[in-house]
Amino acid sequence: MKKITVKNLIEFRGKNDRTKITFVNNLKKVKEKSDDDSGGGDYWISCLSAIRNTFRYNNLDLLDEKIELLRDKINISEIKRIKNQFQRNIDIVHNFKDYDFQHLKPNVDLTFLKQVKHQLLLEIEGLPVEAKPCHIFSFSENDSEEIGGVWFVAKLNGFNKSELGMFADILYRYLDKHYSKKFYVNPDYCIAIDLYNSHEVNYTDIQTGKITALIDKTIDEINSN
Repeated sequence: MKKITVKNLIEFRGKNDRTKITFVNNLKKVKEKSDDDSGGGDYWISCLSAIRNTFRYNNLDLLDEKIELLRDKINISEIKRIKNQFQRNIDIVHNFKDYDFQHLKPNVDLTFLKQVKHQLLLEIEGLPVEAKPCHIFSFSENDSEEIGGVWFVAKLNGFNKSELGMFADILYRYLDKHYSKKFYVNPDYCIAIDLYNSHEVNYTDIQTGKITALIDKTIDEINSN
């Protein structure tokens, strides 16, 4: 078992006692696989890339460009499954045309930081959990050097807010581990956004008890199986 994704943790929580044991055993057999949980896997990569770039460059035109590109792909493809995939991505991109991206970041200049691959695994109670947010950024505000990040995620029918909070939790831990010596990790800007239903959770929601913290409880249960 080289890594556990947040998606793995969420899947585990949805299992019954018998299938949880099987699920953990299967996780232990997995050496390494390409599973980009930042966007729910390749199925959602088109909408993820468009929304991620729109956030970074503050350019809503990128959404229209992606919609047109996906429509062209639908017209070319003869496979219904592929057409449906592109259409679902279009639906999400279209829904975000009226989304307020500005509230996800402070109204100051941001410096986007490159994520270092070997830092993406967090060891939590002996388990390697992958932290793969879409963007991390630093900024100066009120004479304070701060850092935050966003993690856009998606799956069919979306995540509930407690599940979404698990992404925000891992994002905060990732920033706290690697950047807290230089920056104040601002919990208001450690945000996970569900692309399917536009729900969002930040780490402040967890600190205040608005959203239940589930990471440690879930990992404890995995370790007990």
